[in-house]
Formats: sequence, structure tokens, C-alpha cells
Amino acid sequence: MISHIHSTTIGVNDQDAALDFYVNILGWEKAMDSPLGDNMRWLTVVPPGATSQLVLAHASWAGESHAPGKATGISLVSHDIDATYATLTSRGVKFKAPVETMPWGQKAAWFSDIDGNEFFLVEE
Repeated sequence: MISHIHSTTIGVNDQDAALDFYVNILGWEKAMDSPLGDNMRWLTVVPPGATSQLVLAHASWAGESHAPGKATGISLVSHDIDATYATLTSRGVKFKAPVETMPWGQKAAWFSDIDGNEFFLVEE
């Protein structure tokens, strides 16, 4: 039976710049970094302790469905969203708006990476 989600993909314009953002700004870890041929590289990152990986695919081969600058449909979890919002904002992460309480009662906010890929951050 299926045990977990391996990965999902987003498009980025510069894999090294994206890696720097996810590791040094968001505090994630590099999981895989393997060449796939000329100018292609399989690069993934994960939040600490996570198993599902985020593929940072270069826009030149990511395909239109993963082109940079879109809503990703990816939801991320924080156990203290106010502290996470304050920390990430101080590091230059761009949020659409401050944390707000959603109609279903959870606190949440949307933020974007350096390529404009948008993520939903929710408190659990």
C-alpha cells in the first residue's frame, strides 16, 4: 500500500538561488542533488523531519504546468504561525497579507518564494 507522498514539483528560474531561499531563509534541508544530464539537475528540499520532498525544477524543463510564479496548491503546516510569520517576514519572505483566521477557524497566510510560487501556510 502507499505509505507517503514522495515529492511534488515547482518551477524555479535559478536552482541555486531557489536552494539558497529554501535552505537559508525557510530553514529547510537539501534532500537530493543529482545531475540528470546537460544542464539538468534533480534538486529536492524538505522541511526538517519531513519525508515528502519539494522538487526545485528549472523552468526550462519543468513544463508549463510547473512554470514559476503560480499558486502551487501546496499547503504547509506551522505549529506557531504567528512566530513563523514574524521570523519569515524578518528574513524578507513576502506574504500576501498578515496571518488571519480562516472561516473554518484555523489561522493561515499565503506567501511566495523568490520565483513567485505561492504557498498556503496553516497552523495546526
